[in-house]
Amino acid sequence: MNNSSVDATTAHSFWPQVSVVVPIYNGETDLPDLISCLLAQTYPQDRVEYLLVDNNSSDRTLTYLNTAAELSPLTIRPLSENQIQSSYAARNTGIRAATGEIIAFTDADCRPQPQWLELLIQPFSDQNIVIVVGEIAALPSKNILEQHADQQDTLSQKHTLAHPFCAYGQTANLAIRRIVLEKVGLFRPYLTTGGDADICWRILLAKIGDLKFAPGAIVKHRHRSTFKELQSQWRRYGRSNRYLHELYGVKLMPGLKPKDYIYRLIRWLLKEIPKNILQAIAGKATLVDFLSTPIGLFTAKARYSGQSEAKLPEKAQIIEWL
Repeated sequence: MNNSSVDATTAHSFWPQVSVVVPIYNGETDLPDLISCLLAQTYPQDRVEYLLVDNNSSDRTLTYLNTAAELSPLTIRPLSENQIQSSYAARNTGIRAATGEIIAFTDADCRPQPQWLELLIQPFSDQNIVIVVGEIAALPSKNILEQHADQQDTLSQKHTLAHPFCAYGQTANLAIRRIVLEKVGLFRPYLTTGGDADICWRILLAKIGDLKFAPGAIVKHRHRSTFKELQSQWRRYGRSNRYLHELYGVKLMPGLKPKDYIYRLIRWLLKEIPKNILQAIAGKATLVDFLSTPIGLFTAKARYSGQSEAKLPEKAQIIEWL
């Protein structure tokens, strides 16, 4: 146990056995930073195992995982999911191998902060709590697209927690009691997006227990830095909306008509830009403020395209069980 773990142990008496599941696809370049973040966790090392699941990577991910398992003082268990190409299938592989009473989730490209796991797990001391959602913050932004996403809090769980159908947490920072997964099943392995909402909703709609937000349990994630990455991200949000519509009847996001785009662009040119110029002179506006509207229209179009073109896979109805 490292020193931080010893200090943390004196601060709390609630230290259940935890299994952290991380799906990984071609994550070789992300793994050194991820492992460093896991080593820095204040949660006692003898109370946590890390199940790192390679999802048929074509790089050296699995080799790196095996080496890390041998050399790290952490309990790292490398696993493989090669049958189904889906992060949810990989998470299911991790859950099945897990020994902890609480299963925590994050992703290979996330950077859990030192107290992440400690603060994510503490709310489970209340037996009514069955899901805990931590916050997702941005890594330092380097360009306009990333700064725009910062301004919009794109990654924050506040958006999913306020979902009009039912609150949920993204699997980048989520923990669930193992016992409830025995009751409602695991992730839908053939979904490619929307599975985090689905599993939270199945638990909450079954009225098995409550969800708690732990804002201090932070993982950091990088924003998309190119238009191609940004388009892919928002198209995925659109596909998720379509899938959840077909599974739960969730309302679809309305698309903007051509005249709406024209109106918003004219309003941007004639009203917003002059206003931003005045604010810039006063030192209260940046380039991000000037470009917020066109970037927002770009992401809205990408989301609607993803929603319009998506079709729920037939196998997505399948729920795997422990």
